[in-house]
Amino acid sequence: MVQGILDELVGSGAELGLQAAVYRRGELVVDAVAGTADPATGRPVAPDTPFYAASTGKGVTATVVNVLVERGVLGYDAPVVELWPEYGAHGKAGTTLRHLLTHSAGIPVLPHATTWDGLCDWTATCAAIADTAPAWTPGAASGYHTLTAGFVLGELVRRATGSPISRVLAEEVAGPLGVADELFLGVPERAADRSARFVDDPEGTALFAELVAGVSTEESELVSDAALANRVEVLRHDIPGIGTTSARAVARMYAALLDEVEGVRLLPPARAGEVATLATAGTDRTVGGPAAYGLGYSVGAVGHAPSAPTLFGAAGVGGSAAFADTATGVSVAVTKNRLDPTQFVAFSRVRAAVAEAFAA
Repeated sequence: MVQGILDELVGSGAELGLQAAVYRRGELVVDAVAGTADPATGRPVAPDTPFYAASTGKGVTATVVNVLVERGVLGYDAPVVELWPEYGAHGKAGTTLRHLLTHSAGIPVLPHATTWDGLCDWTATCAAIADTAPAWTPGAASGYHTLTAGFVLGELVRRATGSPISRVLAEEVAGPLGVADELFLGVPERAADRSARFVDDPEGTALFAELVAGVSTEESELVSDAALANRVEVLRHDIPGIGTTSARAVARMYAALLDEVEGVRLLPPARAGEVATLATAGTDRTVGGPAAYGLGYSVGAVGHAPSAPTLFGAAGVGGSAAFADTATGVSVAVTKNRLDPTQFVAFSRVRAAVAEAFAA
């Protein structure tokens, strides 16, 4: 079923390379791949091939943070300034971890003229964000925080644990789940040669350029395209608003939020339910539409939030996505290397097929 969808998409030329993975009640039930990981060499996609997954990584960052909250290392309602006094500049002293996780901290975009190379300087980027005035009073509204909240969350993790967030991810989440070689924020050198190489979808890229041109934000130059996805020297740095993963690794992470996976459960049931519950209301000030966020995750189906309130996860510009369903215990992830910034056809088809199969 799922394999047939992937084969069809690659065979038609709609996709270059794909992975899809599905867990149900802690068990891996689908681990499918199709197509080419590197068009220059013809290297095929393997189940462990890491794919740049853009903002799908936000769910990975959120999971690290929520695990640390459960362990008492961080607190949802603790002010950021308790760990990072400088962050309180320009009226941000009341910002809490909860505000960051629900995209309501009022810092949706990075300072003007920020570049991907600039984001590789962790200290400078964090200092620039700390010195930013909020676009609204923290907690008063929500608007998608494209990259800013990830850095603040990562800095809080660093200050609370003494370790960069990639190390905490490996030690607290990916390592225990057995996917430390497939689930990344910053991509280590050992994984660079195995990672997928990307191409842009011309039609999707053109449409995305039109959309970006119509949105007045200071961060619009930070386009997430194939050129970025192929820049290993950038992706090896922690940029916690984006991530690189195999489909099975990130699906396994979501499965372990809902159930035990080979003896590992990341959050107890009450906490898992809390983080997956819609925590915002009103219109998203950044992208329009409903502000549909739980504690670090988007709530609802891709493109239709929050119409499916039992779904939570994160999707990346380019078409990769990973979501779990608290009602069914099913987690689904799709990664791909033809970047169409406006469509989630592959993910939507796989998710629909899985839902139909388990409903039968």
